[in-house]
Amino acid sequence: MPAVALVVAAGRGERLGSDGPKALVPLAGRPMLQWSIAALQRAPGIERIVVALPEGVAAPEGCIGVAGGAERSHSVRNALAAAGTDADVILVHDAARPLLSAELVAACLAALDSGGGWDAAIAAAPVTDTIKRAPDGLAVHETLVRSELWAVQTPQVFRRTALERALARPDAELAAATDDAMLVERDGGRVRVVKAPRENLKVTTSVDLALAELLLGRGAGG
Repeated sequence: MPAVALVVAAGRGERLGSDGPKALVPLAGRPMLQWSIAALQRAPGIERIVVALPEGVAAPEGCIGVAGGAERSHSVRNALAAAGTDADVILVHDAARPLLSAELVAACLAALDSGGGWDAAIAAAPVTDTIKRAPDGLAVHETLVRSELWAVQTPQVFRRTALERALARPDAELAAATDDAMLVERDGGRVRVVKAPRENLKVTTSVDLALAELLLGRGAGG
């Protein structure tokens, strides 16, 4: 199942203490973005890679570069426009998850085509903490059933038509979306989870960066 990978790498690195692009923050001897690109290039079924980047940043070798948007989903939309029209499957990944593995990419691609009429297949890890809902940040309204909860990651794999339809929403609605699968769900699309390791973490703070470096040193990701 040939696919085009869209990598979102347009974020800034303020919470990491960097004054430059987050995707270029050094991690275990190379820019953070390069870890995801290397995994995607090893994954069977990925025909090309489009990277949404901050202004003035060159695309990694072998990739197509496009300008990122104001918000995450805007960057995905920009990258999709540059992906070509020959692939019916689109994979979206955040460069801030550098422990991506080629095996996880393959599992998500296979899950989309596993039967059941799925519109998307998304990497996710079972939640291990007890989650309580407190809308005002003070009073607990309910305790959610932990066994039903999943912490969503990337990669997320989509039928191209489902993703295009989701990204056709107004800019303000795209800006409020925390992931692209959320938009597909709102359109009535069928989204399935693919169990992924918790080690496929998102690097947001300096603590995350240190943990990612430790895990990469132990052979995680790849």
